[in-house]
Amino acid sequence: MSQASTQKLVAVAILALLLLIWQFLPPALGVPKYIVPTVSDMLTELGRMYRRENLIANVASTAIFTVLGFAIGSALGAAIGYLLGLSAFWERVLSPYILALQIAPKVAFAPLFIMWFGYNSTPKLLVTVLIVFFPVLVNVLAAMKTVDRDMVNLARAYSLNRWEIFKKVEFPSTLPNLMAGLRIASTLAVIGVTVGELVGGNTGLGFLISYGGGQANAAMVFNAIVLLTIIGIVLYSVLVWAEERLLHYIPKKDH
Repeated sequence: MSQASTQKLVAVAILALLLLIWQFLPPALGVPKYIVPTVSDMLTELGRMYRRENLIANVASTAIFTVLGFAIGSALGAAIGYLLGLSAFWERVLSPYILALQIAPKVAFAPLFIMWFGYNSTPKLLVTVLIVFFPVLVNVLAAMKTVDRDMVNLARAYSLNRWEIFKKVEFPSTLPNLMAGLRIASTLAVIGVTVGELVGGNTGLGFLISYGGGQANAAMVFNAIVLLTIIGIVLYSVLVWAEERLLHYIPKKDH
């Protein structure tokens, strides 16, 4: 059996063990179902949510705005990161403002966005974009500062213009950092959407968490959290897949 197959088998075995513990340990300890529901309770509630709570539409809403917010925030973060990396003057001028926005708690903007745009999908999209924007910007900007100056000077010696230097030297050099920033941002995108839905949404898994909490329905809350986790894992896995193909020239470490 190959190492990869062994790793998958061990991962599945650990998951099965955790599910068994989750199913039998809370009742054995006398924990009420409204505090920690068992796996079977959650599956039963999942069926009810599918029939009565428009589950598919809520999952689709969260997934769509997660991907949309991630795409917009990442594109803006990468674009501004590269532009600032190309201009030391503007990077120094704007750094204090970028730092201030980065330090400010992004979730605190959600109520403000609701005041401005109302109880619709716009606030959760904006919160997601804001949360995703900074990890990508910071990673790209940091990578631009570490580009090999000798390579840039060599490109200039061959009479390459500014765009050609960026395309042939700077962008390939910063691509690993960009992909790392995108992976971090993918996990934060789910948080951004959830915060927006919790604060003022009327659709999505965050809304179901809020609604389930108000109904003291722990199984609904747990189900929504699991589905949010699955959305995040899928988005992260897609980025890992893309990274492996874009950065195939980087040798992998043998463990």
